[in-house]
Amino acid sequence: MEGKQERFNGDARILHQRAVRVPLPDMEAERVFHENMRTIAEAHERKADLLADPDVPLLTAYEEEYAHAAESFERRLRRVAGDDYDEVAMAYFRGDRDDRVAKIAAYYVEGGWRVQQWATVTEMVYAPLVLRYPDSFTVNVRFASGYTTPTAIYYESPEHSSEELADEHAETYYEESQYTQRQAAEYVRGTADLIREEFPDPDETPLEERKYGGVALAGGRRGSVFSELSKRVAPDPDRFSESISKPTLVDAGPEARRTECEFGLESEIVH
Repeated sequence: MEGKQERFNGDARILHQRAVRVPLPDMEAERVFHENMRTIAEAHERKADLLADPDVPLLTAYEEEYAHAAESFERRLRRVAGDDYDEVAMAYFRGDRDDRVAKIAAYYVEGGWRVQQWATVTEMVYAPLVLRYPDSFTVNVRFASGYTTPTAIYYESPEHSSEELADEHAETYYEESQYTQRQAAEYVRGTADLIREEFPDPDETPLEERKYGGVALAGGRRGSVFSELSKRVAPDPDRFSESISKPTLVDAGPEARRTECEFGLESEIVH
């Protein structure tokens, strides 16, 4: 998704209180969904390994996370809108198209563009929400300028610090930063386990045991301080009364509003 920033300056209205709902009509779709969630879990394990390695700059872990998120958006875009997804999304933003495919393409292009901002430009929290229902799943893309929950894990990055410290203080700061990164690595590894528990293998788990699942994640940076947050989310069984046959843009739902409140995102969400 390189080059978007030159042509597109962002329009968060497409994201605000919306989600993409994707049908799960058969085992093939179930397996694709599980494979995607397994990939996300593996990405968290990779990030945990990098955070725990004292020889790897924290920025490396952060950049890999961005690359994975951007790749995920691009895969979804190609699946929904084809190879010309960029032009489809731009047609929506210009007002030339207002159909289902254009709206979803615009949703993911906006999400991918903001992931790039999150990783390289602004101090922003990326807070996706994935929910599994009996016949579909939803992806809720959210960005915020911060959050207030005390349950987040915070860790320090010396290479992002602008403070000039004396040698003895610098050594202490570096050691303490390494400790916080190791603590964060354990937390991130637990997030990978959580994702696997909430979205199990359809070939090994009966539908009755996998038809509901949910995970809310949040990660961000403010100066030299990084943060991680993950939480199991119980989907509302009464949210959808009808099945769908194609991916569709829907209202965000009660789970999104609830997790925004729990995470302290309500007044911080980027609109």
